[in-house]
This record gives sequence, structure tokens and C-alpha cells, in this order.
Amino acid sequence: MSAFGNRVFGEEINEKSLITAHAVNDQFGGVTVKMPLALHPIDAAVFGSALRSSISRWRQQGKKGIWLNLPIEMVNLVEAAVKEGFWYHHAEPKYLMLIYWIPRGAHTLPANASHRVGIGAFIMNEKRELLVVQEKYGALRGKGVWKFPTGTVEEGEDICAAAEREVKEETGIDAEFVEVLTFRQTHKSFFEKSDLFFVCMLRPLSFDIQKQDSEIEAAQWIPFEEYAAQPYVQKHELMKFINKLCLAKIDSGYSGFSAVPATSSSSSDKRSYLYMNTTKSYGAAQQGVINS
Repeated sequence: MSAFGNRVFGEEINEKSLITAHAVNDQFGGVTVKMPLALHPIDAAVFGSALRSSISRWRQQGKKGIWLNLPIEMVNLVEAAVKEGFWYHHAEPKYLMLIYWIPRGAHTLPANASHRVGIGAFIMNEKRELLVVQEKYGALRGKGVWKFPTGTVEEGEDICAAAEREVKEETGIDAEFVEVLTFRQTHKSFFEKSDLFFVCMLRPLSFDIQKQDSEIEAAQWIPFEEYAAQPYVQKHELMKFINKLCLAKIDSGYSGFSAVPATSSSSSDKRSYLYMNTTKSYGAAQQGVINS
């Protein structure tokens, strides 16, 4: 064995290669280190010494931000990294990300994700009945309040797809996304993060409700006026504004933001959605996006 008593992927390693073997220069003048999961534990003292050596070398090379990705199974190395000046950036189910800033002065590394994204689904049938639910959990539990189906956009999921999925999961109703009617931003919400909430209009494609038993207490179609008259809705100015927008969409030609598919760049085939007003006055702009 080596003097450090460590093996990675069954092979002997030394302090010099422990970090550098997994370091990649990034496009912002920094370095990303993605540590692979070791077959045998790595000694924290050895890891700390390797970090010190690497930081010294990166400083001489004029590097800036250092990103250290540690598999969750190697959590024993976090303390050693913190002692060398690293701090937490974010955590995911399979890894922890720590960062280090070499130059003097305030760092310019991007902050961790600051927002959660949610949707509320406005769905009305031809009888002007609204699809609503009562939740089994949360702040409205047991209060008999009818509300829009709501939910959180999952990682890698488009807003329009999330709206259709949440409606299907909570009510069993198949629905087609029409447009974003409005959105709201609040702060200090879940996990002290900010929150973006998109009110989406959907067109029902089926009408027989099959509620989600695990989270939904009840689901049904009710007249819009009955929903809007609820004391809970009446005392909330924001909800009253949203209701006015929903009615304006149905009765007065209010136009929200449709999902227009587009590629991220001319050299990429990655698809995304641009949410934009597609009324006649914006027709030329919309056509230009589609044809580009």
C-alpha cells in the first residue's frame, strides 16, 4: 500500500493524484472537482492535505472558484474541506457541493437556487363549473375550502407539462394546457426560499373525476360563483385578483402567455418553451420565434 493507506477503485493512490485526477478546468477560470465514490474509505487528514496542496497549485495558476462535488457516502471528508476554507453551496440526494474562492475580496460564484416553482390550474367546463379540490394536508386541512389543483414543478419539467400532470394526479382529469394567465412571486417561503407560482389555464379533455386518495380529500366541479363566494377566497385580495383575471379570460378576451416551443440556441437541438402573448399584435414576433 502507499504511505497514505488509501485505495480508489481498488488501486493505490497518493496525495498528489487524490484531487488532481478528478479536477477539470471550467470556462470561468475555476476548477471543478468531482470525486468518484471510493471502494475504500479515504482518510480525512490525507484528503485535507491534498486539498491544501491543490489550492496552492491553483492559486499559482491564477484559478478562481473551486467547486468540490462529494458523493453523499463520502460525508466524512466534509469537515476536512471546511477546515481548509470550503463552505456549503448546495446538497442533492446523491452529493454535496462545497466551494472555495481563491482571489482576495468578495467572491463572484453564483448562489444556490433561490426559488421554488409551483402551478395552480384553472379549469372550467362548458357549464361554467370549476374543477376544485379539498386537500387532506397543509394549512387548509379540514376547513372545507375548495381550491384550484396545485403542485410543484419537478426538476427538468416544463411549466405547461407540470400543470397537466398535477391535474391528472389530483383529479384524474385529462387536460390540455392553454396558457399562463398570471404569476406571483413571494419570499421566505418553503425552506426560506422565494416562490414563483404560475396560474395556468387548461382545457378539460375528460370530465369524470377520480381523486387522488393519498393527498386529496375531495374533488368536484362547482359553479365558479360558488367557488369565488367562499369566505376564505373573499378575504384574500390576491385570490380575488386571480379570479377576476380568470373571468376576464372567459368573458372579455384577456390574453395570457402561451407556450411557444423553441430551441435554446442555433447550435443546439435542446427544446424549451418561451411563454409569450400570442394575440394578433404579437403574431409577427411569434412567427419569427417559431421559424428561427
